[in-house]
Parts: sequence; C-alpha cells; structure tokens
Amino acid sequence: MLEVLIAAVFIALLIAASVWANRRFADQASLPMQWGISGQVNWTAPRRVALAFTPVLGGVIIGGTAALLIAGVPTHPGQEHMGAQVLAMQGMAFLAGHTLHLWLISRTVR
Repeated sequence: MLEVLIAAVFIALLIAASVWANRRFADQASLPMQWGISGQVNWTAPRRVALAFTPVLGGVIIGGTAALLIAGVPTHPGQEHMGAQVLAMQGMAFLAGHTLHLWLISRTVR
C-alpha cells in the first residue's frame, strides 16, 4: 500500500501547484503551452485546461503504474519495494516538469 500513498502524494502536489497557479494567473484567459527555440510562444490553451493538463496526465500515468505495481508479483527476491522507488521517480519527474512549465508561464506573462 506504500505505492498508493506515494502516488496520492505526488498527484496531490501536482493539483495543489495548479490550484495555486490558477489563483496567481486569474487575470489571464489563456496560458502558454509551448515555446519555440527563439522563446516565442507557439500556442496557448485556456487557463484551466493548461493548468489541468499535467495533473491529469500525471494522475493517469502515476496511478496506472501504482495499479500495475499493486497487481504484480515481484519475480526476484529484493524487488518488493522497487515499485515505491519507480513511483517516486515518476512523481518527481512530473513535479519538476510541472514546476518548469509554471515558471515559464510566469516568466512569459509577467
């Protein structure tokens, strides 16, 4: 059940970051989603869609991984807790990507 806890914590952190950003960027109707090599915004999305994208994607991937790890049986001794490490790495990667996206948004709109 450690896998469920780790998945829930990282998904909650992604959601909390988006809720905070939604308040911070409340004056913006749309937010940048992609930047070109020159730093120009390639395309934007409505604010709530832009801020929900990473938490939803992270929830699907992290939640799916947790479900697979819970349903699976370790094939070798010592693999019992490797799932927690995999989920922690996935969670940190999604949190880092989301933080980078929010920082780039902030730099662009302010």
